[in-house]
Amino acid sequence: MTAPASYGANYAQDRAEIEDLMSRYLFAMDYGDIESYMATFTQDAELEFATGTYSGQDAIRESVTRFKQNIGKLYTIENGSPATLRHVLLQAVIRVEGDRGWTTSLWMEMANDGPGDSFKMGTFGIYEDELRRVDGKWLFSRRRVLNEFLKGRHSGPDNPVLAMDAAASAFAGK
Repeated sequence: MTAPASYGANYAQDRAEIEDLMSRYLFAMDYGDIESYMATFTQDAELEFATGTYSGQDAIRESVTRFKQNIGKLYTIENGSPATLRHVLLQAVIRVEGDRGWTTSLWMEMANDGPGDSFKMGTFGIYEDELRRVDGKWLFSRRRVLNEFLKGRHSGPDNPVLAMDAAASAFAGK
């Protein structure tokens, strides 16, 4: 285990703003609010998930719109209508170095696509993020979504927080 991170005087404020960003991202995704979803990314952001890597606002918008349409066909209630899908953010480790940030967090999803439209636990994974503060606002500059239930999309045998800490320390020259 590496030495614990040191936290600057503004860490609590930065962490609160980053946690808010992460939550807004999930609410926007689950409610199909593409404009609010896109507002969580920098203009030059990169999003990687199971279907590929997408760079820039236009490519991200197109890929996520397509994903949202397809996921409604995968998760259905008994009459064939799209199920209600909700993502839950579990623990998150957040590093901040000036106007740059890194997060590693666990997520899971659930839907009412079980027998009799009952609740069923769905999938799970890890978010690996890089963030930038742009005009005083934290945004994702890179988001990597690891779906740990899919072959080739899991975080590997080593603790992913250590890789995040190494990236943050390298950036800070520590």
